[in-house]
Amino acid sequence: MSRAQWVARITDRSFVDELLPVRPRDSHKGDYGKVLLLCGSRGLTGAAVMAAKAALRTGSGLVYLGVPEAVYPIVAARAMSEMVFPLPCDRRGMLSSDAWPQIEKMLPDMDAVLFGPGLGRSEAILPLAERLLCTCGAPVVLDADGINAFEGHTDRLRGSSCPIVLTPHDGEFRRLGGNPDDPDRICAAGDLAIRTGCTVLLKGYRTVVTDGSGVFLNTTGNPGMATGGSGDVLSGILVSLLGQQIPPLEAAAAAAWIHGAAGDLAAERLGEYGLTPEDMLKEIPRLLK
Repeated sequence: MSRAQWVARITDRSFVDELLPVRPRDSHKGDYGKVLLLCGSRGLTGAAVMAAKAALRTGSGLVYLGVPEAVYPIVAARAMSEMVFPLPCDRRGMLSSDAWPQIEKMLPDMDAVLFGPGLGRSEAILPLAERLLCTCGAPVVLDADGINAFEGHTDRLRGSSCPIVLTPHDGEFRRLGGNPDDPDRICAAGDLAIRTGCTVLLKGYRTVVTDGSGVFLNTTGNPGMATGGSGDVLSGILVSLLGQQIPPLEAAAAAAWIHGAAGDLAAERLGEYGLTPEDMLKEIPRLLK
C-alpha cells in the first residue's frame, strides 16, 4: 500500500505570533498555565533545570518541578521562580514507584505535564509513565527517558486519557520503531503519529511536526545547538505553550520554531562553537516580546 502524502507548512514568525495568547492588563499568573515537570536524576540535574527555566522564559504562570529527593538540594539551589519539590527515589537517585501518589494529587490542577528529561532508565519509569497517561487529562510531553521507557511498548501509547506529544531525536525515534534513515522524514514521522495516536516532533535538521494529518516543517536552528541540554530547552518551551492552551500540533510547531530561532539569535551574538543551552534561554524573551 502506498504511503500517505502530506504537504508541510513552513513554520514562521507570523504563525507563532498569531498563536501566542494576548495578555490582558488585568491578568494574573493563573491565566498563563500551571505546568508540572517530572525530570532529573543523580548526575542528570541539568536537564531538569534547563527545562524548567525554558518553561518560565516562554511565559508559564506557574512551573512545578518534581525531582528525585536525592538531587532535590542541587536543583533547588539553582531555582529561580520555579517551585521545586522532592519525590521518592531509589538508591540510584531515580524516581521510584512511591512517587506516584504525590504526582497523582497534583494532576487535576495542571494544564500540561512534561515527563522524561534526565530521569534515567529504570524499571519504575514505564509504570509511572503509564499511570500518568491513564490518569492525566491535560496534554503530556514525553521526552528523552520518557520516550525510552516505551521502547518495545509503543502500543501502550494508544488509548491514553490525554493528548501526547513525543519529541524524539533519531536514536529515540528508532527505539519507538521509526526509521530515522528514511529519506522521507515527513512520512516516517507521520507513520509513527498514526501508529501511536500521538503528535510527533521529530528533531533534527528541518524538524518535522505532525499528528498524522497536519504537518509543519521547521527551518530555524543551527549546528551550534547540537549540544547536551538543547533538547531540554525545547521540551520546556513546548510544555509551556501547551499549558497556555495552544493545541498540541500547533504548540509543537511553534516550540520548534522558537527553540531554533533562539539558537540563531544566540549564534549571531556568540558564534556557533561556544553556544550553550543557557545562551538560548536568554534569547527566548526577545522572540516573545
